[in-house]
Amino acid sequence: MTKARAAKKLAQAAAFGGGGLGLIGATLYGVLTAEARYAKHVIGPMKAHPAKGDGLYGRYPGRPITLAMIGDSSAAGYGTSSPDETPGVLLASGLADLAKRPVRLVDVSRTGAKSVDLAGQVDNALLAGPHVAAILIGVNDVKAQVPPSTSVRLLEAAVRRLRAANCEVVVGTCPDLGVVRPIMPPLRQVARSWSQRLAAAQTISVVEAGGRTVSMGSLLSEAFRTNPSMWGPDNFHPSVTGYAAASAALLPSVAAAMGIGPESYIYPEPFRGEAVLPIAEAAVQAARTAGTEVAATEVAGHERGPRGRWAELRHRRRHPEVEVERVEAEGVEEGVGGTADAVPVGK
Repeated sequence: MTKARAAKKLAQAAAFGGGGLGLIGATLYGVLTAEARYAKHVIGPMKAHPAKGDGLYGRYPGRPITLAMIGDSSAAGYGTSSPDETPGVLLASGLADLAKRPVRLVDVSRTGAKSVDLAGQVDNALLAGPHVAAILIGVNDVKAQVPPSTSVRLLEAAVRRLRAANCEVVVGTCPDLGVVRPIMPPLRQVARSWSQRLAAAQTISVVEAGGRTVSMGSLLSEAFRTNPSMWGPDNFHPSVTGYAAASAALLPSVAAAMGIGPESYIYPEPFRGEAVLPIAEAAVQAARTAGTEVAATEVAGHERGPRGRWAELRHRRRHPEVEVERVEAEGVEEGVGGTADAVPVGK
């Protein structure tokens, strides 16, 4: 079975409630669980739950764009010492700079969250009427031995709910678990292969649900393998530098989802490895290629071809490091209720 067919099979299993591909070996679960316990011991209870950075960012005129940050410790910024170091704040600040409009951050992510927790987080996010949401989820599902098909199905359901509320969605797919230092060969190769399959299945389901994905594992794996500064003190979670790298990977796609920037309008550039492909092939390439975004597209006015939905494979250019400037602090409960209204930014 090809990798594209395997990813498509897992995505279909998620859609129809099947088992999909088998669970990864119990040994890997044991290693990840032990590392998570060690991480909590090293970082300590105070930093295990980062301070939220909810509020308004960017001293620009115009109606604020509302950004929702959803997911687990990778979304919350586990181990950071300041809200300004968390992915949500970095994305909000960067989006404000690109749009030249204020951005209101609603961070509902939570350390330890699993895919089963997405429904509650989406409930909370929708209270603020978000225009765009970034989701990072999945590693805790591995530790909890949640079947991959279940993880993918719950993620797809969350994306569909957000899209039904007129909220754009960008999902950072499963990271490469093979770069976790305490995981040694041959288990490392198993972890990498499993991570890529899950990431590809997530991409298929997210794009079918109307969202777009960014490959996190392949983008960050080389840097995390070779640069110790990317890792936090527990050697399991990213450092402040690592979270900044992940945020920089997501930002161009979050901006493009809102129609911000010139790259929102140009066609894929083959010389940069960009292409229009059937979704399963695009998903597999994205899982192993640095910083790849996958989003739905059309060919000759048709959404689907003989091998399924058409998808664009994009490598969006990075933006300069952002400066954080919070204009106003605000809690989630103060968000505006109802579904997201259209914000005419770059469209």
